[in-house]
Parts: sequence; C-alpha cells; structure tokens
Amino acid sequence: MACKHVNAAELRQPGPSQSVYREDCTQCFDSIDDPTGLDVCLYCFNGGCTGDRKHSHLHYAIKNHPLVLNIRRTRREVVRDEPPQKITKIAIPAETEADRYNFETTVRCYECNVENVDKAAGKLSTVVEGVMKANTFSRQEEVKAWEQVYTSCEHILTLQQEAPRQIQSQDLGHCSLCDLQENLWLCLQCGNLGCGRAQFGGLRGHSHGLEHKNTTGHAVAVKLGSITPEGTADVYCYACDEERIDNDLGHHLAHWGIILAERQKTEKSLTEMSVDENMRWEFSMTDEDGHEFKKLFGEGFTGLKNLGNSCYLASSLQCLFDLPQFRERYYLPEAELPVVDDPAQDLETQLRKLGDGLLSGRYSYPDADVRFPENSHEIAYQRGLAPAMLKVLIGKGHEEFSTNRQQDAFELLLHAFKLITRSQHKAPLQDPVRSFRFVMEQRLQCLNCKRVRYRSDEQDNISVPVPLKKIVNTETGVEKATDAAKVDEYEPVTLKECLDSFTAQEIVELTCSACGSKDGFSKRSLFRTFPDVLAVNARRFVIVNWVPTKVNVPVIVGDEAFLLDAYKSPGHQPSEELLPEDVTEDKPSFMANEEAVQQLEGMGFPRNRCDKALHATGNVDANTAMEWLFAHMEDPDIDTPLDLGSGSSASTADPEKIEVLGAMGFGPPQARKALKETGGDVERAVEWLFSHPDDQGEFEEENYTAVKNAAKEAPGSGELPASFQLHSIICHKGASIHAGHYVAFIRKAIPGEDAPAWVLYNDEKVVKALDVEEMKKFAYVYFFKRT
Repeated sequence: MACKHVNAAELRQPGPSQSVYREDCTQCFDSIDDPTGLDVCLYCFNGGCTGDRKHSHLHYAIKNHPLVLNIRRTRREVVRDEPPQKITKIAIPAETEADRYNFETTVRCYECNVENVDKAAGKLSTVVEGVMKANTFSRQEEVKAWEQVYTSCEHILTLQQEAPRQIQSQDLGHCSLCDLQENLWLCLQCGNLGCGRAQFGGLRGHSHGLEHKNTTGHAVAVKLGSITPEGTADVYCYACDEERIDNDLGHHLAHWGIILAERQKTEKSLTEMSVDENMRWEFSMTDEDGHEFKKLFGEGFTGLKNLGNSCYLASSLQCLFDLPQFRERYYLPEAELPVVDDPAQDLETQLRKLGDGLLSGRYSYPDADVRFPENSHEIAYQRGLAPAMLKVLIGKGHEEFSTNRQQDAFELLLHAFKLITRSQHKAPLQDPVRSFRFVMEQRLQCLNCKRVRYRSDEQDNISVPVPLKKIVNTETGVEKATDAAKVDEYEPVTLKECLDSFTAQEIVELTCSACGSKDGFSKRSLFRTFPDVLAVNARRFVIVNWVPTKVNVPVIVGDEAFLLDAYKSPGHQPSEELLPEDVTEDKPSFMANEEAVQQLEGMGFPRNRCDKALHATGNVDANTAMEWLFAHMEDPDIDTPLDLGSGSSASTADPEKIEVLGAMGFGPPQARKALKETGGDVERAVEWLFSHPDDQGEFEEENYTAVKNAAKEAPGSGELPASFQLHSIICHKGASIHAGHYVAFIRKAIPGEDAPAWVLYNDEKVVKALDVEEMKKFAYVYFFKRT
C-alpha cells in the first residue's frame, strides 16, 4: 500500500534556523541509540521515542503529522587490516559521526499504517536528506550560544571592489599560492583565493589568505565553504583582526560571479569548529595514588553531559533534583502526560524530562561504546544525559545564561528558582522552591529612647560573608603566601563564625522619629522562620582592582546536625514600645560634616555635590569625598539635592533592580539598602555592596501586628528546635566565577552500603567520593536540610 502523503504541501527541507530534534525525544531521553530508534516528524522535525512511552505516536495524535523518519544509530566496528600510517606531523584528527556510527533510516506513515515508505517517493528524498544533513538541535544551540554579536566595520562599509570577473570556486577553485581546495578565503576587494590557517580537526591551511593581506593591504575576506543560500557566511577583517558582518554580502559576491541562491554550505563555520574544540575538555577522576574512584550507576546516579562550559548548570541541577521536594514535583512516572503543543519549548515538560532522566535509573549504565582490552575488569563511565532543551529554556532571553560561556552556579540557582516559581503548579503539585523560602526579620532600636521597629523580608537563600584572617608568620610578622602562586593564606573559620557575622548587631546613623535623638539605632537581622532547605552562598569573592577575585578561606562544616535556634528572632516583646509610624523615620536625616563641606566648597564644588559625596563615602573627610566626586562627575543626577528617600521608593527600590542585584547573590534587604544609598543606580549599588559587606540592609516595613497574626501563612516554620544537616554542596575550582570548573557532592545512601556516603557528580561521571573534607572547606554553595 502506497502512502498518500509523500507530496504533501507541508513537506519541505528544514531551514537553517529551524530546530531538528534527531538526537533524543523531546519528552524523555530515549534516543536514536535505542533498539527501535527515534522518530523525527517530517513536518515540524519534533523527535519522538518509539519505545514503551510512544511519544512519537502521541505527537501524531496531537499534531496530526503522519510522516516520520525513523533513525537508528549503532556503533561502527572499526577493523584495521593494515599498520597505522607513520605520523609525520602533530595533528588532532576530528572523528565524525560517520566514522563512529552506522545509521539506518526508515520513513513511516502513521495514518496510512505503512512501516516502510519509499524514501524516493514524492518530496521525501530531499526532505530526508535535509533532516540528516541539518545540525541537530543541540549542535545548533551550541553554535548560537558561542556566536558573538558581530558587527560591520569601516573596511567593509568603504570596500572598493576592483574590476569584476568570474572566479573559480566550489570544486574548481584552489589557493593562489598552493594547491589547497578547502579552507579557501575569497578577498572581496580583488577576488584572490587564499587558504586560511590550519584548524582544529585536521583542516589544512597555510595562512596564504593572511599573506595576501600583508602583501596587498586588502583586509576583507569571506570563507567560500561557509556561504549559505540564506546569505550567511564567515566574514573576516584582517585589519580589525575580528569576525565581521557584511550586510551587502550578496552584492559583493555577485561582483565575482557568486550567486547566493546557487551556493551550498560545504564546510564548518569558525563558530562550529570552536564548539568542537571546546567539547574535548577532560577532567581527571583518580585519587592521589592514581586509583579510579568507584563508579556508580542506577536510580539517582545519572550524570549530565557537558554541553560546553555547562558544569555550573549540571552541578546545580544535581543538587536540586536530589531533594524530595523536586522529586515529588517533577518525577511522576505514573502521571498522565499533559497535552503540549511544543514540548521542546515547554519548561514543565523539560523539567519532568530531566526528573525522569536523573531519577529513574533508565539511562544510568556504562557506555557500551567504550572498548577495553580483553580480560580487563575496567568499567566505562556512563554516557550522560544532554539537557540541551532545558538549558535553552533556562537561558532564553538572559544575557549570560543564553551563551556557552562559564557562568556563576549561584546566580543560575536564583534564576532557576524564579523561572520555576513563575510556572504553573496545579494542585496537588506544589512549587518546590517554596521549601527554600523563609522570613528574615530586622529589629531597629533607638539607642536613646529604646523604642523598636520590626521589618521583615521573604528570602530563598542567604549569602554569608566569610571572615578573612590572613595567616601571619610569627617570626617575621609578615602575612604568609604560598611560594608557588604567591596566594595569601587565610585562617580557617567555622560555619558558626560566618552565621555570627551575618546576624551581627551594628549601629546605624538614623534620627529617631519618637524622641528626635541623633545617637543612632542598633540593627540586627535574625530568622523569623526557617526553611525546609537552607541554601547558603559562602561569599568567597572580594574586589581586587575592580575585579571579583576568589579567596580560598577554609570554612569548617561538619556532617552532623546542628541547631540554628540561637539565630531565631524573638519578635516583638510585651515590654517593648514600638516606634510610631512616621514619615521622618522613613526618610532619615543626614548632617554633612561641615568642616569637610567647607573644604570641598573651597575647591569649587556646589553644596548639593558635597552633601552627596559625603553621604556616599560615610561622611568621613573631604579627600575621600573628593575622590568619589571625580568618579561620579558624569552622573545625570549629580546636581540634584540629596534625597535619602524611603525603603519603598519606586526610584530607589525598583523590583527589577533588586532582582538584578539578587542575581549577583545579594539578598533583597542588602539590594534595597544599596539602591537607596546610591539613588537607584545599579552600578553604584554594586560598588556600595562590595564596600559594605557586613551591612544587613533595609527590610520592608510591615504592620507588625498584622504580620504576627498572619504568621501561619509565612513561608517556613518558626518552630524550635531548628536542626539542620549538610545535604549537598557545589564546589568551584578556579580563580574566577566565570572560569574554572563546578562539581557537586551529595550525601546519600548507596545500595549495598550501611551508612550514607558522599557522591561526586562531575558532569557525566558519577563516583563515590573518598575525601570530601577538603572540598567541603572550599564549597561555594551549601544545601542544608532541616531534620
């Protein structure tokens, strides 16, 4: 029986910007490596599994797209019947998919019930060819993430082309200085063909294109093999030494007889080759004696493949999905799947997909493609899951997370919390982020009349300062540093010391609205409620020459449970008299240092600027204020009168600005205070926060009686004892938050072992950790579970 859909109007090759999901199912991690393969819809190129879950058939039922291309991939056995060639030069050959795998493809029609439709019938041959040649979804997103925002330049905009002629290209063209017919760059000014430099993956080149530029001064060239019919290509300006965009590329190429519509991309772009090179990164997984760690497999021991600097994402997700709140929310193997029009673009679907992938154990087994010598007892690592679709959704619209650059794991965590909370949680399902939420309460007390005011803020994490105590050589009195790297050494501190610093009392300069005293207030922040899971960021970064630099201060954290009872706010006491609700308190007065004002005015600064500078620098002296003024001369509000504002002012406490600072690891109280102190300027607020690391911030004002009556609705629990135990950590190796490598350690039960042990998740590698004490000392994010 023939299929009647082979000439359907909707059938067409995938475009260059269209996603082709031919690696794994959009709703689970079943893939083309499974025995029954993966079905790719020939209408919208959705990937659907063909095993027990039958997501391919579900897609047909929802979208009524009957034709699919079934792709099955098997590992190719390489048999060498001749000795290897003599190595004559150093090169890194790039093994392609065709080198490693065999592919079997079959076209099926669900509506006509035909299992093997003729691939040459109707439009099928071109559509099938397009699907197999197109970049997979994950590769396409990798390329997008690595692509920079290219611009044009003066050398392209003022390009003067010489007399036109038909140049030899495609199969006929070769470099003007050698016989190479690949990696060719066309000079847009004179039409010369010159080879590029040798590239990763064995792509040959002698840099004759650059030599042409040095000889003639012609700066702009385009890579022939990268030109697409859509008008995209690698354009390089040798004068700028940058990749560029040529908005008139079609016109410039037509000058040399090259018509875009007739071109076909034949070589990888520079960005695609950069992705290939980056993905070869390896990491050692042996102890100090060279023994491999014990590899773990099964439920809850599934690794995540590195998608190119995605270790910050993998380590965060591993910690979250090991918590019962995330398991109960997203691992629902028996639940009926909701009808989703585009599962790859649905956050709920992708979180469920990840929950099933990590927790079911279905994908956690040694990689069968890894070969060991006969009689070897070695076991391969697992292949790992590639959460490419989830990564794209998390990073969508985000300036940093949409790229393939290394990111901060704590910032990612807060961003993920926001996305998950905003998504729908239909009863009885609950938002898993709620288990992280609690209320911090700030107490202000006038030093003169002793009246008090309470303010509170809801949070889902705390960022604690790590006290810095440099180790001093007792003989010389000089601060010690390691000989190798000249890095300062610091004394170990305990978690209690960090929490004591975080909740310490401080004195703030405010005028009392009740008694008028200018003696100031004492201020302290404590927990009003405690969460089920406490996320703690250890602030190990300090500003050195305006650059956030990591300091290696050991923090001692034990595995045993500990109490946070001492950090609970007692709340308003009957003996305490509350401060009146007065606007004056909301807008505290500021008396500038008159001596410093006179000195600054003598230098020619207006009074408004003097007041602002002294307020921003702590009202200390004229020199410090003068430095601040020189750094802020261009501020648009530099001449407006000093306005201390109120904590609820829209101009200084804009929720979006608080969210921006929150993504950097600062809690709402600190962010609110910094914006208030800097007139709502985010950049200045960041400077203020780094220069006031111990300031507990400005809490939102509430009617205390109403809050007390509504305490049952507040997140977290105020019941004591508040006992917590370390559950997992995210560790970072490297000097910068935007470089290095992240891994996760999770304390959990291992089948066959009596006591819980620490498990290391290093991308796709999952092993039993041996010595975690040192790693705990330098963790970046801690997750404590309430016991």
